[in-house]
Amino acid sequence: MPRLLLDLAIIRLIEPASKLRSIELLQHYFGIQYSQRIYRNIPKLTSYKTDIERCAYNVAQKKFKEPFYFVLYDVTTLYFESFKADDFKNQGFSKDNKSQQPQIVIGLLVTQSGFPLSYEVFAGNTFEGKTMLPVVERFIAGHPQVKPIIVADAAMLDEQRLTELREKKISYIVGARLANANMELVKRIHDTLNGKNGTMARFSSIHGDLICDFSTKRYKKELNDFNKLVQKADELVAKQSLKVRAKFIRKVTKEKIELNTALIEKRRLLLGIKGYCTDLPEQQLSNELVISRYHQLWHVEQSFRMSKFDLQTRPIYHQKHEAIKAHILICFVALIVEKYLDLTTKLSLREIRFLVMNITETHTQDRVTKETFTFRSPTKDILETSLAKLISKWKLIPH
Repeated sequence: MPRLLLDLAIIRLIEPASKLRSIELLQHYFGIQYSQRIYRNIPKLTSYKTDIERCAYNVAQKKFKEPFYFVLYDVTTLYFESFKADDFKNQGFSKDNKSQQPQIVIGLLVTQSGFPLSYEVFAGNTFEGKTMLPVVERFIAGHPQVKPIIVADAAMLDEQRLTELREKKISYIVGARLANANMELVKRIHDTLNGKNGTMARFSSIHGDLICDFSTKRYKKELNDFNKLVQKADELVAKQSLKVRAKFIRKVTKEKIELNTALIEKRRLLLGIKGYCTDLPEQQLSNELVISRYHQLWHVEQSFRMSKFDLQTRPIYHQKHEAIKAHILICFVALIVEKYLDLTTKLSLREIRFLVMNITETHTQDRVTKETFTFRSPTKDILETSLAKLISKWKLIPH
């Protein structure tokens, strides 16, 4: 890995900033000097993407003993501090509520514990369901000894995409969109689970086996939201408010609306119920394990939060495509380091920053020998944390 890439990633962990500001911070904190000419070299960093992903895989395997039976996949969007779009950075469905600004789509693959493995950058108007297969196929091609089960949320549930996965013999667990199921199946699910907390059942569906479970806690929350929506729909129908859009309302004519009673009944039957689809039979993967693996998706969501908030990956200021991709690569390396620290020390980046920023350094020079002595303090607090082993290993402060 080139020194420039590592330096820009590490300084992003300490203080996320523009590339120009990062150069100043590297000089200020570490005495590392770069000229502004690095802007010419930054786009070239993208050629190291495959090597970095290979290193990430090796760390996950050797350091954290990840089994790779399952990998988690999700997508997010990153917007630009600009309104000028092109065929790469353009408007699309924004997860940041920045629909007027151009964006790109990022697909991220992580381990069961959330350690980043691989990513891909897509045009801003790419449907997220189309992003999964390219990322997964490239990961498997780079590691032919691995044949993981892909875990993803309901946004990936598209029969065409799942058919492609089955054709490639790639197994999956994805969230189900029960609201799209026919009424006959909905009634069967409702009657089978019978409102009993923790009950699970498996059904056949066009997307493979459909596993459903019922949660009393989920039911209470959804019932409250459901009642509010029905009440609002009732009020709008009573007033015949044609200009307001709301759930559970059906337009009869241009001048008349009414309650969508069929949709209300379907939603009522599904209260407290969540579904999950998989191509794996119950003998190979139990209902409990399917649901447990799906619930691990919070790890990839956490990685996106880390990148967006801790590392301030967005907004993006670059305009040229290679520079944009280089920026994402720098943030990916920083995310690898942050997750490494998180799994190794059980400390958040915020806590680590606080401890490190409390270290002060004094340089004393012997006037006769001209030898310089370095003293860093305080050391006690930081050496009493789980960072101590890494500090000793990396020789950050004297012992």
